[in-house]
Amino acid sequence: MEDTPKGLRLHIGVFGRRNVGKSSLVNALIGQAVSIVSPTPGTTTDPVEKAFEIQPLGPVLFIDTAGVDDEGALGALRREKTEKVLDRADLALLVAGPEPLGDFETQLIVALRARGVPFLVAFNKADLAPPPAADLARLAAEGIPALAVSALSGEGIAALKAALAARVPEGRVVTPHLLGDLVPPGGVVVLVVPIDLGAPKGRLILPQVMAIRDVLDSDAFCLVAKERELRAAFAGLSRPPDLVVCDSQVVLKTAADTPPGVPLTTFSILMARLKGDLARLAEGAAAIHRLRPGDRVLISEACSHHPLPDDIGRVKIPRWLRQYAGGGIEVDVVAGGDFPQDLSAYALIVHCGACMINRRQMLARIEAARTGGVPITNYGVAISLVQGVLPRVLGVFPAALAAYRRALPPEGGAAAV
Repeated sequence: MEDTPKGLRLHIGVFGRRNVGKSSLVNALIGQAVSIVSPTPGTTTDPVEKAFEIQPLGPVLFIDTAGVDDEGALGALRREKTEKVLDRADLALLVAGPEPLGDFETQLIVALRARGVPFLVAFNKADLAPPPAADLARLAAEGIPALAVSALSGEGIAALKAALAARVPEGRVVTPHLLGDLVPPGGVVVLVVPIDLGAPKGRLILPQVMAIRDVLDSDAFCLVAKERELRAAFAGLSRPPDLVVCDSQVVLKTAADTPPGVPLTTFSILMARLKGDLARLAEGAAAIHRLRPGDRVLISEACSHHPLPDDIGRVKIPRWLRQYAGGGIEVDVVAGGDFPQDLSAYALIVHCGACMINRRQMLARIEAARTGGVPITNYGVAISLVQGVLPRVLGVFPAALAAYRRALPPEGGAAAV
């Protein structure tokens, strides 16, 4: 990985009406013509993403959206995609023109505040006219930062970058550890990495790369082995490792080969902690014990990839859930940015590790499940449960293990606890 992964970048959503210069402003901030600009309203249709290193913000992902005042049936579809960006923006830039703010800007402000997204207002086209004094006064009274800029002349662009940096959420200033906080400096981590059809040629998958980097950043040692060589790897160590992390698909064999006193977890469970709410996802896994034939399960993947013959999300997990429930489980699969608004048909949602989306978007999906009254878990937690080793791999995270045990049904299977 030569660049910071998209899911770990600061996501900056750019919102506003058509023709206020959102795309021009993104180009001015980046210093490149990445977005098509035109005097024709509605030039931007689908959200346009641009990953970039920008000072003083560092690695960011700008998301340039369609105008919130888009019209017609097609415009409604564009607005729907724009609204989805609200759920993954860590920071928002509300762009207005020199004309007075209206209902569309007010609706955006309400939506951003409801989601707890920090934002500021940029009055573009300051080379044509200054921002309305009444709007500046109103925003100041509400504690909303606002400034005048011109994407055309460059006026205020440096100040806008500084203002965006000042609004970055505190939790995004330092990237949390994937696993470095679980091992001491000088400690040893064993990563169990199977090489199968899903492994990309010439490289490892993202969570494995992230784990290796975090171990190194934490001044610990890392040993990488395939599942067949794990016992030999243990034999070659002078002392037991401080942590073993494995791919979920080999968790049963890894658990069998790892001495009981050695902490063990999976890459997917680590991603659940990094990108979401591990306790909530562990709690949701308890619903697997209640699955019955005829129930419907949603499999949600954050990335889009070509399905493999024995695909983890489309084949293996559905097969394991059907076996666990005694057959008859109906499964729907969504991928990429698709996530149903109506979740009422589902008895359970099983989400991927979320390595390709940011934490805010994953938390928004967890919250949507909570609001809809639908349990949600993730691949690693679900697989470990059906393989019978969930208490073992959650032992590293006592609060998550306790949440799972509290959520178990009364008859919940003694072996599960």
